[in-house]
Amino acid sequence: MAEDGAVELIRLADGENGLEVRVLGRTMPGVLTLHDYLDAEIVVTGGFARGHLDVCLAPDDLDSWSQILGELAAGRDAVWMDDGRNPRIRFEPSHQGRAVTFVVTDVAASGTSVRTSVRLAEGWADEHLERLRRVRAAWPQEVMETSPGTYRWRR
Repeated sequence: MAEDGAVELIRLADGENGLEVRVLGRTMPGVLTLHDYLDAEIVVTGGFARGHLDVCLAPDDLDSWSQILGELAAGRDAVWMDDGRNPRIRFEPSHQGRAVTFVVTDVAASGTSVRTSVRLAEGWADEHLERLRRVRAAWPQEVMETSPGTYRWRR
């Protein structure tokens, strides 16, 4: 956890290029329908560029990130947050499994894309599963949808 209370969900960096997703906290704590949504920021660095996007992660986004990690660890391409609500992040692993190219596209606002590659550190997949566990521990799901559009607090 960072000193400011943020928790890194993603940190793929090799000293030159990087992708970081930091979860900052709940979007609207105490508001039943939005309590489990999380404010986050995406930071992309690459050569001469640095980009920053604010996003709101839904509980489903964390579930899908877990699945994306499995795809990436198996060496398959994957796309995270491809719902038009947030920036889309496409991952393209190299055939040797030592690097990944990622493309962050701000589909919801500017349409801008940034594409760069990072060399993957040994054990990156396990490290990212641990990062996901820390995010879920810091902000557990406390609301359940009992039927479409009907919510209640978990007990």
